[in-house]
Amino acid sequence: MEIFWILILSSVCPLVNGQGVYAPANAQIVHSGAACNVKDESINERIYTIKEGDTMVLQCIVKGHPRPQVRWTKTAGSASDKFQETSIYNETLRIEGIQRVQGGRYYCKADNGVGVAAIKSIRVDVQYLDTPVLTVHQTISDVRGSYYQEKTVFLRCTVNSNPPARFIWKRGNTLIEQSKDNGVDIYEPLYTQGETKVLKLKNLRPKDFADYTCQVSVRNVCNIEDKSVTFRLTNATTPPIIKLSVDDTVVVDPGQDVVLTCEVTAGFPRPTVTWSRYPGPLPLSAQVRGPTLILRAVTQADAGFYNCTAFNNVGNPARKNVNLVVRTMTNLTFQITPDSNKDSETIQIGRDLKLSCHVDATPQDKVNYTWYKNGVPIFNSDNLILLRSDPEMEPGTSSLDIVDIKFSDLATYSCMVNFPGSRVPELRVDVNISQSSVTPPVLSVPPGGQIVSISEGGNAELVCLVTEGKPRPPILWSRTEKDLVMPSGIPVVETPDGRLRLRNVSRDMMGGYRCQTAPYNGLNIKRREAQVQLNVQYPPILDPVFQDVRSRTSQTVTLKCTVQRANPTRLTEIRWLRNGNFIRMSLPGLKESPELKFKLEPNNSDTYECRVSNSAGTSSCTFNVSSKPYNAEFYFDTPNPVRILKGNNYSYNLQWTQKDPQATERIVGYWLNVRKNKQKILSKQVDLGGREPEKGVLMSYTIPDLRIPLSYEVRLAPITAYSTGDYVSRIIQYSEPYTYPRSSDKVCGFEDERICGFTQDRTDVFDWTRQNNLTQNPKRSTNTGPETDRSGTKEGYYMYIEASRPRAEGDKARLLSPLFNVSSVKSPKGPVPYCVSFYYHMKGKHIGTLNIFLRMGSFASALDLLKWTKSGHQGPDWKRADFDISPSGPFQIVFEGIRGLNYEGDIAIDDVSITIGKCKRENNLDNAGKTVLIGGSRSLPLASWLTFGLSCFLSLPYR
Repeated sequence: MEIFWILILSSVCPLVNGQGVYAPANAQIVHSGAACNVKDESINERIYTIKEGDTMVLQCIVKGHPRPQVRWTKTAGSASDKFQETSIYNETLRIEGIQRVQGGRYYCKADNGVGVAAIKSIRVDVQYLDTPVLTVHQTISDVRGSYYQEKTVFLRCTVNSNPPARFIWKRGNTLIEQSKDNGVDIYEPLYTQGETKVLKLKNLRPKDFADYTCQVSVRNVCNIEDKSVTFRLTNATTPPIIKLSVDDTVVVDPGQDVVLTCEVTAGFPRPTVTWSRYPGPLPLSAQVRGPTLILRAVTQADAGFYNCTAFNNVGNPARKNVNLVVRTMTNLTFQITPDSNKDSETIQIGRDLKLSCHVDATPQDKVNYTWYKNGVPIFNSDNLILLRSDPEMEPGTSSLDIVDIKFSDLATYSCMVNFPGSRVPELRVDVNISQSSVTPPVLSVPPGGQIVSISEGGNAELVCLVTEGKPRPPILWSRTEKDLVMPSGIPVVETPDGRLRLRNVSRDMMGGYRCQTAPYNGLNIKRREAQVQLNVQYPPILDPVFQDVRSRTSQTVTLKCTVQRANPTRLTEIRWLRNGNFIRMSLPGLKESPELKFKLEPNNSDTYECRVSNSAGTSSCTFNVSSKPYNAEFYFDTPNPVRILKGNNYSYNLQWTQKDPQATERIVGYWLNVRKNKQKILSKQVDLGGREPEKGVLMSYTIPDLRIPLSYEVRLAPITAYSTGDYVSRIIQYSEPYTYPRSSDKVCGFEDERICGFTQDRTDVFDWTRQNNLTQNPKRSTNTGPETDRSGTKEGYYMYIEASRPRAEGDKARLLSPLFNVSSVKSPKGPVPYCVSFYYHMKGKHIGTLNIFLRMGSFASALDLLKWTKSGHQGPDWKRADFDISPSGPFQIVFEGIRGLNYEGDIAIDDVSITIGKCKRENNLDNAGKTVLIGGSRSLPLASWLTFGLSCFLSLPYR
């Protein structure tokens, strides 16, 4: 074996910033799963059509070195729409049971940090057909010049579908055609939701009273079957009419049972009654018994609008609404407002005073306020004025105005609130009015409390105290910074004692907090306020957190740890450690970018740590210092890395580059390990023959004698004179050669799961099955089907149809080749001929038929032309067959297996090849050496590959 370098010289090959094969990401979206159709809408985008409920699988095939990272995103609209926040980081995007709302444009973004990221898109079109809804509407109008009335009926059929549906109307089993019946009109109305067709029956005739069927179809797209709905029209057909057993608004106490009945008074066919609620669904405790809704022991959460709907598809549904109100009373507050005209803040004899009382209640307008003076009810008088709803206060507030206060007005006043006739408990608040019992508040922050310092993650308490004043109001807290809310997510927080408690403090909570006296439960005067500053302390934020440092032996290494932010900013300690042990050195200065310099030797390649502390804590920078070389970087875009060898073996051309090869000692070779099932089958030192790796230059090694179709784990590590680098690993898999030259050893043998791009036909009865000797059912029928694949190896795969149950005679299975775009293959002599070659196995007394078709045209209008057929038992051996085709446009090859009379009828195929040129071995210069990608592209002839190789690659063998 030999190892060689490949240096990119030509602009035809990837070259970025002079870094050799380091190439930006390139992406392509391919599909699998249950696609109905895939077509090109434009040069840059494809449309993927799928049936709702099927599984969508999109795969982003990426190229680029280093290996790109793939990210899937989606928008519902145009390409200019922003990406959604949620993303999927995987090369394969799989959505099971796809729904219509998941249609839209999907983006595959591949990025490897080299150049500009590659973005490809595909539009997913989800196809569906709902069951149609048929409604009947009727009008009665006078006919001029006559004494009779004309009765017209409209049958409206509405459906949601994609693509647009086709409508068919039937009377009984007879198709209704507008051109043959003057009594009907069929039209599409304007401004309707969904797709709608109307059947108009003009001036009803006796024959018009019948069963009407609306059938909708999307023409079997994605195998979506037609759907229909039937309605019986009679002379008794009428829309629903309902009435409620209660008023439009029902007010109840908590804990009561509520019974709502929706009585149907008219309608034929018999209407169906449903109950719903807004907002939200019906309560879990709700019971629906026909037209009756029962709510047990209602709570405030059960309040809302309840809707009764009766429908029978005649006319518009009948609807009635009930507003259910559950009585509640909470948060009773009072206010004492001195004479505002005199700008007073105290109670003074001879001036006015207002006492206000407010409760949060439902319904607010049904609350009853009663005022008492020393326990005696108050009535309006010359100096005591009661206001049921004070226009100067918050709506629903009751006030007592005391005019020209006298000594006799100094007393205890009570405000009592209740719902008349309700079981909801009444609420009461007492206010003692005297010159000594009502004084303005004084708000202050305790000494040392203006700034509260706390470590991040701890608990803090901000304090504002009312040191003087009666009665003492609650304290309201808010942020001093505009537009900032409190940590709880609300703008204002009330505290009865003025203490704001914050838990698990974070640095984004740092800043100013404002405390204010509340305007209620005390004097309604100018608010007193103060401020408290919250200072959140946190350890230093360092850069880098981790760094991998590689260097040559005997060179000076500089490790630098930068302090980006810290609170407090003053550093208290900086210490360097090696493998967890403190380094003995003079204490470094407390600067923001501590450094450590030393000469790298084989005995000091270790982990170094810089610990930086302040009073809040300690953070660290970690450096992994080593003279070991960086990892190798596998190259995943090697063209045709698999070569088939004799004895059912294959070789694999492994390629890689070396990351920053000049960073450490000279790399003299690589350790290569090949493992299968964790067992090492090859361990070899690959010698570079005195040559050094160069940045971005490919190296290659061919691994021989691998078993078809097995996969292997390959591990690779660089070697220097002093050390061995870390191993990197990847899986290499046998993949079917996708080109089909004339040589018989490079054909599609179905050896990997991708089966060369072949797909199962969705319109047949059952599928072809991929199998080999090791996966055969031990209980299978022994008198039919092959023992091994065409090569005779147990590991080799083939495709076959299983004739056992539940298969029945005549069932068909079709296997489709990829689409060949023959527009890429031109010849001045007309259509280019192709040779289709394959092996078949037809052993068994119940063998049916194997047909090979040439499929021309698009998905919707495909034409299958029979090119080869064989029926009945053909012996126990594999047999070869071939035939010529000359397609004039894009085509596919279809392998159709038809099940015979009974279970001994398995049919198998293997080693399929499709080549340009006739099957006869002619020396045709136009076609010599040409091959076809199974996906429809054409590979280059050998002479062209040689020219390409001379212009793009420079091979440097080490021997």
